[in-house]
Amino acid sequence: QVQLVESGGGLVQPGGSLRLSCAASGSIFSLNAMGWYRQAPGKQRELVATTNSGSSTNYADSVKGRFTISRDNAKNTVYLQMNSLKPDDTAVYYCHVRTFPDGKNYWGNGTLVTVSS
Repeated sequence: QVQLVESGGGLVQPGGSLRLSCAASGSIFSLNAMGWYRQAPGKQRELVATTNSGSSTNYADSVKGRFTISRDNAKNTVYLQMNSLKPDDTAVYYCHVRTFPDGKNYWGNGTLVTVSS
């Protein structure tokens, strides 16, 4: 079993920045995919950014150039640096990991990001 602990959410003004962190612990041999998804009120959960074990990255078009995903494999931690935040970025942000070699998926409980003046 894998536990995910997210941190870094909060209230920020438009144009501001936040950094989300997600630390994985438990029975981990290796983590393959790590990423962030978000769900705004009344909307479906959507991909924000992902990174795999080879450190390639994938971003939603809406966050390209503003958000940066990174990972520290030694700490089993994934980060999301969010800059130039907009009110449309307001959502609950969920951490996701997929373990190797069993391919199981795990989700965090979510951290709320509110962008408002």
